[in-house]
Amino acid sequence: MDAKRLDVIAIGRSSVDLYGEQVGGRLEDMATFSKAVGGCPTNIAIGAARLGLKSGVITRVGDEHMGRFIREQLVREGVDVTGVHTDPQRLTALVILGIKDDKSFPLIFYRSDCADAALDESDIDEAHVASARAIVVSGTHFARANAAAAQRKAMALAKKHGGRVVFDIDYRPNLWGLAGHGAGESRYISSADVTEHLKPILPACDLIVGTEEELMIAGGREEPLAAVKAVRAVSAATIVMKRGPMGCVVFPGAIPDDVEQGIKGPGFPVEVYNVLGAGDAFMAGFLRGWLRDEPVETCCAYANACGAFAVSRLLCSVEYPTWEELSGFLAHGSTFRALRRDPDLTHVHWATTRDRLTSVAPFGELFAFAIDHRAQLEAMADEAGADRARIARFKQLAVEATVAVAQGRPGFGMLLDSTHGREALFRAEAAGLWIARPVEEPGSRPFDVEGGGSLAARLVEWPRNHVVKALFFARPDDPPEIAARQERELTRLFDAARGIGRELLIEIVAGKHGPLYDRTVADMMARIYDLGVKPDWWKLEAQPSAAAWAAIDAVIGARDPLCRGVVMLGLDAPEAELAKSFALAKGSPRVRGFAVGRTLFSAPARDWLAGRIDDQAATELMQDNFARLVRAWETR
Repeated sequence: MDAKRLDVIAIGRSSVDLYGEQVGGRLEDMATFSKAVGGCPTNIAIGAARLGLKSGVITRVGDEHMGRFIREQLVREGVDVTGVHTDPQRLTALVILGIKDDKSFPLIFYRSDCADAALDESDIDEAHVASARAIVVSGTHFARANAAAAQRKAMALAKKHGGRVVFDIDYRPNLWGLAGHGAGESRYISSADVTEHLKPILPACDLIVGTEEELMIAGGREEPLAAVKAVRAVSAATIVMKRGPMGCVVFPGAIPDDVEQGIKGPGFPVEVYNVLGAGDAFMAGFLRGWLRDEPVETCCAYANACGAFAVSRLLCSVEYPTWEELSGFLAHGSTFRALRRDPDLTHVHWATTRDRLTSVAPFGELFAFAIDHRAQLEAMADEAGADRARIARFKQLAVEATVAVAQGRPGFGMLLDSTHGREALFRAEAAGLWIARPVEEPGSRPFDVEGGGSLAARLVEWPRNHVVKALFFARPDDPPEIAARQERELTRLFDAARGIGRELLIEIVAGKHGPLYDRTVADMMARIYDLGVKPDWWKLEAQPSAAAWAAIDAVIGARDPLCRGVVMLGLDAPEAELAKSFALAKGSPRVRGFAVGRTLFSAPARDWLAGRIDDQAATELMQDNFARLVRAWETR
């Protein structure tokens, strides 16, 4: 094993951050909150991983749901969790935050006897520290004797094994006992005691990063330049002074007589939405360059850009940029001062982070049993003289059939509705299946949302991994009045899905209201892209030719190369016909699989609802049908 398998390990705080969603109000009046992983070192580790570094974190979490959330999210982000230890005695730290205005960001730390504050020397493993090229220690964790001893041990081990030490001053006065619980946003209180605690840390550091105020507390001076000179008197480290919208100044060697004579990295003119976590994003960006020995100016550009992204968005780590996003921004910039309003950057951010949002692992191909049908099954029940309430039970049988075919393999899923499929959804979720749920009024043309009301209010109740599925009977030659209504609904649907953080699958059925030509569906998709709507998935009917699939590929490649892809629908076609359709689509790299329904369940449903077969027989029939269709795809 490579002795330096990790680029960096960050040590210290990990918490669950609850951000008030009512921007502009008092924290006392917040009604709803967004949840994210927080804590300076943990944020840095996530930010670094998103930028392509191999990062890890040493911390403690509680043996409860929030602790498991932090651990699972770190894994999804690609952060090494070897050093994340579970404390059976203590709860995970919690932070509640809000945005009152562009200068006031109230927050409350719930850290009384929390898990990460109990970090001690037993949490520091020599082999683990030796595996990293650098470690990051943070000022807050020098406020407690046990955590300070742990960080000092890690520093000594890093030096012993040729690693570098990075010090994030991370000064929070109230976590040093200098202010009350209600003063969480306080950033600077002069304290000779804190300075004395930090002074012995400085000589062993290779990189020291802090704001002007943080460098003042580290250097024990009330003026930034004097503070930097005081730090330099005891440390040869590269010193980075963060200056908010002004960017940063770096001092690799001797300190000049004017701060402006340092190596300056200009900031980016963006709207400040939330400053919390911006310093952690800055550190992640600087480390991306510094650990790869890039020029200081490049390190500054990465750092300041990452900070700009952070201050322009609500949350901390979950909002940090990926390398693709950062590279695009540095290459092309943005015409938006509020970066969160830039649709291109927002889409790249979404598409390169969506796999990190849920516990459903990424996969290659997708095989979905579609049984989100409502009107069709209700008609079957009425025809058989059966109570419509029985439909719910039949959908549970379809889930069991899908689980049996999947056998725990990734890439299997279901389309299920809430009308008759509530219990089936619970079972599918427990089985780890990919899940999409319909929002359209069955058969509506123009499109209408089922049940009316606010779609966003409904989506907020869904688990994060449930995909929004919307069926549009649409053609590029639709009458203007239908096209206008459908385009308006497409825009609203996309805004709701993105605003609530749900993937979107748009199903286009064009052949029901006219002939399918080689460009019919491709032109309809292009029209949707022209609206600024970029679904994560497309669900499309069988196409008339390989040329039609090529046209679809070209549209996706030109308009959204980050699209997950296309799944084919069945429209109650016989299995043999579907197999031919699968073969025709074989040359399309964008076609990822299928989401077929009535071909699989129609005959079993009619017999089961009429009482001609029992639960076991219905399940086995659907299982056999689904398994054959999967084989037809795999052998096309």
